[in-house]
Amino acid sequence: MSVFEPPETQVYEIIGRERPGRWVISCDHASNAVPPEIGGGSLGLTEAEMGRHIAYDLGAAGVTRALADALGAPAVLSRFSRLVIDPNRGENDPTLVMKLYDGTIVPGNRHLDADGRDVRLARYYRPYHAALADVLAARADPVLVAVHSFTPKLVGRRPRPWQIGILHAEDARLAAPFITLLRNDQSFGAWVAEVSGVPLCVGENEPYAGHLPGDAIDRHALQHGRMNMLIELRHDLIATPTQQEDWGTRLAGLLARALHEAPASLQADRAAGTAAQ
Repeated sequence: MSVFEPPETQVYEIIGRERPGRWVISCDHASNAVPPEIGGGSLGLTEAEMGRHIAYDLGAAGVTRALADALGAPAVLSRFSRLVIDPNRGENDPTLVMKLYDGTIVPGNRHLDADGRDVRLARYYRPYHAALADVLAARADPVLVAVHSFTPKLVGRRPRPWQIGILHAEDARLAAPFITLLRNDQSFGAWVAEVSGVPLCVGENEPYAGHLPGDAIDRHALQHGRMNMLIELRHDLIATPTQQEDWGTRLAGLLARALHEAPASLQADRAAGTAAQ
């Protein structure tokens, strides 16, 4: 389990704030750290449980750093577990603080009341979102890419076939060309087949739906008309620093190409779609 750092640095990390350009990379579930004042620093869970996907997105932080470096972009990463409070949920979402997740009861959340929830909102959730908002606001026409990872299989569910999933809402200006590039780039497809042992399988709005009202993409991109996309990577494929570096570097090249092909505005995207019908 991660060690929670002093209060002035514990909530979020910003990499490369001074880097120019449009790209901003975020990682909402970068850490499994729990502050000592919340559930004794473990939420009542074992170290093994806190090392699972229920506590954070395994490998996502490393991919985020590699992707940001390759694009010359800033990155904003959380420094608290999603079990403390989930930055990728709206403030009124019933799953904002999970009490049961993938078969595991979270003792430290089981009896959390409204006051306790408000404390976590004020100390962790809102400062993280304020930091991400500041980095985005410092750029003209920023493009937000969120990096997440998913488990190959949930308890009692079928194995997930995708190596990568791309999530988007109605604004698919970046996601649409990126998905096309993922599926058609022979070099990328061959590499993924080699590292995963099976042919490339790209999920569109898989393994999750592309939009939850009030989630991080909604809050920082959709509500502002900013181009955006969420990348989900299967976490067994990004378990090591080398794997994280490889994925981040390869995805950066495809992202740059996708942005070059993306319509300048959502209106232009809709007009192109209408003309093609």
